[in-house]
Amino acid sequence: MTDATSQFKQQLREAFESLQVGQMFTYRRTFTEGDVSLFIGVTGDLNPYHQDEIFAGESWFKRRNIPGLLTASMATHIGGMMGFLATEMTFQYLKPVYVGDTITCVVTIMEKDEENRQFFCAVNCANQDGVEVLKGGFRGFPSNVRLAK
Repeated sequence: MTDATSQFKQQLREAFESLQVGQMFTYRRTFTEGDVSLFIGVTGDLNPYHQDEIFAGESWFKRRNIPGLLTASMATHIGGMMGFLATEMTFQYLKPVYVGDTITCVVTIMEKDEENRQFFCAVNCANQDGVEVLKGGFRGFPSNVRLAK
């Protein structure tokens, strides 16, 4: 692999310096049937909890729920706006999310590792009723921050 250009390295330095511990970024969206269909099509996640109304209706969920990674992907939207290249991601799925739910995802910068030029960010997602449905975190480095600071 060839070395990055000096201009690119400067961009990485500027991105790293522009972010600070405690900064928060928020993304909100309402999940649709189309979102679920596209996600299942791309991932091949054919879990009956996500696509079989009868199966899911007989379960403790009482209806289909959306794939957990679809909810977690909200953090990748924020990360993408930071030009963030993740080196690690972890998630805990706390409550089900259903089609029609409006989820608010908040990413908070928790640690800034000067030596390794990386950040650790916490992820929290809550539904329209304020119920936490997902929490987790990711580690990595930004390359091109395109979010309002």
